[in-house]
Amino acid sequence: MKLGLAIASERALPSAFVVFRDKLSKSIRKVAQLGYDGVELALLDSSQVSLPEIKALLKEYRLELPVISTGQVFADAKLWLTHPDAAIRQRTIQRLKSLIDLASEFGAMVNIGRVRGPLDLQEPKASEERFIEGIRECGEYGGSRGVRIILEPVNRYEINFINSVLDGMEILKKIGNGQIFLMPDVFHMNIEDASIGGSLRAAKDVIAYVHFADSNRWAPGDGHLDFPGIINTLNEIGYAGFATLEILPYPDPDTAASRGIQYLRKFI
Repeated sequence: MKLGLAIASERALPSAFVVFRDKLSKSIRKVAQLGYDGVELALLDSSQVSLPEIKALLKEYRLELPVISTGQVFADAKLWLTHPDAAIRQRTIQRLKSLIDLASEFGAMVNIGRVRGPLDLQEPKASEERFIEGIRECGEYGGSRGVRIILEPVNRYEINFINSVLDGMEILKKIGNGQIFLMPDVFHMNIEDASIGGSLRAAKDVIAYVHFADSNRWAPGDGHLDFPGIINTLNEIGYAGFATLEILPYPDPDTAASRGIQYLRKFI
């Protein structure tokens, strides 16, 4: 298993749940110095990065870029896949396709978290159908570019649709696209899943990526989650991908990033 850290550019809003929100050159250097294996980039759009610069930085610091995440597309651009306005849904898909194009340059995946949008409780079936249609289009486009789409279950306090890993498994069956996988986040699982280990075992065939944060969204080791048990379960199911920290910058960014990897390296 490899360890990653989620970062964003200095232009990102605080709604980007990352520990470093700074110039990417500075953040990538710090990530490497701390001993992480890779960085996840939280982006609003592909214009936030210079492709040659990011490639050069990753090569210089021997880091991987496993995932581009899309929370800012929802929180900042106000775009999502369940939106009742077809024009906004199409803009969402085009934004996601541009991030898929960027991801293809790194062999990375693209995350679908809150950008899926909320379920309209007045017309839940229609909302779900809009989501399925949109993510299928993204999945097919991702397949043509060699990019996996990874769907992140998110807790009920942030969105009302696809909250648990088991919810994610059910929607994957309805989507029916082999390019779309799950990315469990143990912070959300602690709220929504009756058993973190049980859900990870149930979803073992469709897990492509994992987020780590403790029960308070601070660095692993700063809350009450059983990370040795979670890591043992991931090893048991044969998961060998990235466990990326998507954590709050508390008590300060450098301390959080350092404390998280120091704690996890005891087990990974």
